[in-house]
Amino acid sequence: LQVPNNYETDLIFPIIEKTSKLALVSYAEADDVTKTSLKIIGDHMRAVVFLISDGVYPSNIGRGYVVRRLIRRVVRTGRLLGIKGDGNGNPEAPFLPILAEAVIELSTHIDPEVKASKARILEELRREELQFVQTLERGEKLLDQLLDNALSVTHDKGDADKPCLSGKDAFLLYDTFGFPVEITIEVAEERGVSVDMVEFNIEMENQRRQSQAAHNVVKLSVGSETELTRTLHDTQFLGYVTLSASAVVKGMLVDGNPVTQVSEGNDVEILLDRTPFYAESGGQIGDNGFLYGLQSEEGKLKTIVEIKDVKKSLGSIFVHKGTVREGRIEVGAEVDAAVDANLRQRAKVHHTATHLLQSALKRVIGQETSQAGSLVAFDRLRFDFNFHRPLSEHEIVEVEMLINRWIGDATNLQTKVMALSAAKEAGAIAMFGEKYGEQVRVVEVPGVSMELCGGTHVMNTCEIHGFKIISEQGIASGIRRIEAVAGEAFIEYMTAQDYHMRNLCSLLKLKSEDVTQRVESMLEELRMSRNEVSALRAEVATLKASNIASKAFYVGKSNISVVVENMGEMDADELKSAAEYLVDSLEDPAAVVLGSQPGEGKVSLVAAFSPGLVNLGIHAGKFVGGIAKICGGGGGGRPNFAQAGGRKPENLADALEKARIELEQAISEKTV
Repeated sequence: LQVPNNYETDLIFPIIEKTSKLALVSYAEADDVTKTSLKIIGDHMRAVVFLISDGVYPSNIGRGYVVRRLIRRVVRTGRLLGIKGDGNGNPEAPFLPILAEAVIELSTHIDPEVKASKARILEELRREELQFVQTLERGEKLLDQLLDNALSVTHDKGDADKPCLSGKDAFLLYDTFGFPVEITIEVAEERGVSVDMVEFNIEMENQRRQSQAAHNVVKLSVGSETELTRTLHDTQFLGYVTLSASAVVKGMLVDGNPVTQVSEGNDVEILLDRTPFYAESGGQIGDNGFLYGLQSEEGKLKTIVEIKDVKKSLGSIFVHKGTVREGRIEVGAEVDAAVDANLRQRAKVHHTATHLLQSALKRVIGQETSQAGSLVAFDRLRFDFNFHRPLSEHEIVEVEMLINRWIGDATNLQTKVMALSAAKEAGAIAMFGEKYGEQVRVVEVPGVSMELCGGTHVMNTCEIHGFKIISEQGIASGIRRIEAVAGEAFIEYMTAQDYHMRNLCSLLKLKSEDVTQRVESMLEELRMSRNEVSALRAEVATLKASNIASKAFYVGKSNISVVVENMGEMDADELKSAAEYLVDSLEDPAAVVLGSQPGEGKVSLVAAFSPGLVNLGIHAGKFVGGIAKICGGGGGGRPNFAQAGGRKPENLADALEKARIELEQAISEKTV
């Protein structure tokens, strides 16, 4: 059957038909604009489903951002078509999973893996749509106002030029409200307004620079034409084979400015011709250690510089950040550079453990998961990865057992330098978006992992000793983070845990295996005790309330009962119980306003109005909010019941007096 375009083939048209049904439109009878919207949804949904099936999850980086942009365009286009809900009477439900089912059904004979991943695809689309709808609702109102302003300014000036939304406004939407700039551009174009992307990009660059400055990244930008930057060459890194080496000081910086000499007690950034120090990169932090200088004539120790960090700048120039502890250091001097061997070993252990962690995650939760960031430090490792849900306790234990088994296998690591194409062909994992040269370094744990990596690693997995995950949490949509310890840090962590457990066992007079059950029992006892206390306090509050019921006074021709009292130090729950008791015990119509000082610098207020009073048009929520302002607070609630708080207990008496006066006035006016 001949069709006029690709969209009406049996690969995409069933998705368009499903979309038309949700939007309550007929594709055949639709105008060109509606048909284009339906085609966009059909095309994008097909791409998104296959990408998620292949393990590309929505995120803010690399391929993940492509998926996120496609999803967002489908959501917004669907909303413009009038799609509300899943078509099954649930207006708040997401519609992407419904369309995805149509795509999955079409894929059965093309790629069976898509159907096998159905649950994962539908859940990812559901979560992403719901999250984006919240973003849309926050940003759309502000964007509409900004576009109205842009249009009105152009109209008032009588300009013939196209109205323009400023880059600062577009950046405000992006940075503060999380509103995607591509959606801003699309909506603006629909309204006949352009977006100043030059100014937007300037704002983005300013933010990037501020963020970079906040991380104290070393920059050798002190005049690219100075003698220092013209004569600098890449630093020769010796740290793969040695932890100490002689080197020549080629340049120094103090506060970003080039100097020739630095004396004792001053911070300095030192550039060497070669170094055993590893510079921060690939997630691994820079080495610590010392630079030693010898006095040439007498051979006595002249200079000691403590190195606390090493970073890269201008390609592969290593910047050694430290403090002169003894003597002075000069440009041109020869020094002995010595890396702290213990800290380097800790970093090596954590870096190799990070590779094992990635392999273990792929085996336990699926090959589609991938690294999204990492930190290799002396005291721990941190690994960010793409995944749509928290790991279960069973999965965490399985990951730990796999890694510790690989550690126990005592496997020698293999490190090779090879062509990038050969490394990828061999199956080496590369970070998406990372730039690599023609020649790359490949670190392999045979049978376990193979990655492109320039970091330092152990010679044998047995050097890691042990591995333990200490936390697993979500840090962004579709991104999870694991923190773990290995090597000496693992031993220190487990020793500390054992110490705390032994102390707990001693206090509870129990064996370690019985602690969990006993703590659960104690928590249940505590919960029940708290409930009993709460019930008793509510009874006391009710008793106090019954004693003040006689203090009710009557207002208006209908003799409406009113109670306004200070209840001392009652907390908010007790105050609520007292107010509910009073308004139920007084004859309808009745009004109760109570206040208390539950703690230092705290005020609680509650207003309870009977149905008869509410029918007069007196609203508890609005009433108590105004009273709370006197105490430096605010609040509100339903017409018949509302609570509020404040920070100025010294004004409570005045607030209650105002409540009394305003209630009398309001009731008198309503009962005339």
